[in-house]
Amino acid sequence: MATSSDIRKGLCIHYNNDIYKIIDFLHVKPGKGPAFVRTKLKSVTNGKVVDNTFTAGHKIEEVRVETKKFQFLYKENDTYHLMNTEDYNQIEVDEDLIESSTFLKEGEILTVLTNTEDGSTLSVEMPQNVLLEVSETEPGVKGNTATNATKPARLETGAKINVPLFINEGDILKIDPSKGVYVERVKSI
Repeated sequence: MATSSDIRKGLCIHYNNDIYKIIDFLHVKPGKGPAFVRTKLKSVTNGKVVDNTFTAGHKIEEVRVETKKFQFLYKENDTYHLMNTEDYNQIEVDEDLIESSTFLKEGEILTVLTNTEDGSTLSVEMPQNVLLEVSETEPGVKGNTATNATKPARLETGAKINVPLFINEGDILKIDPSKGVYVERVKSI
């Protein structure tokens, strides 16, 4: 058991029957009254962010977690098959553990957070940006760009996003999968 003085960024704890990762904290020592720690916690199971205040000396249950890199191999129904890039062990992960799975293509490297006590997979994080090819979009017409106009485009994974008018089929785009938005066009891979 740890106490509130052991709180640090990245620490995973049991709180309200869920596992949370501390993403921000602030130790406060007011002039009057006991010290406390303000925290911002992110649930590793559903991604919700909550604010919580722990009083000084409050006992917290620490969860031992491990972060590993896995390569996406293939999808079968709602199950994703991943391979550890270090020891080549394969695991199966449910689709609901992967945020923005519509932007996931075979061979992509993912970050997997596992509970070292029971070996369960807690969360799967996509890379910050992914490179995807435009498989279908309308041709852009010169001259109708009074503002930042966009058009719909379908990517090689089947995901649909809005892109600027100058994007054509076959272009490689950098996409932010967490927001599902176009970042930039990539010259070449």
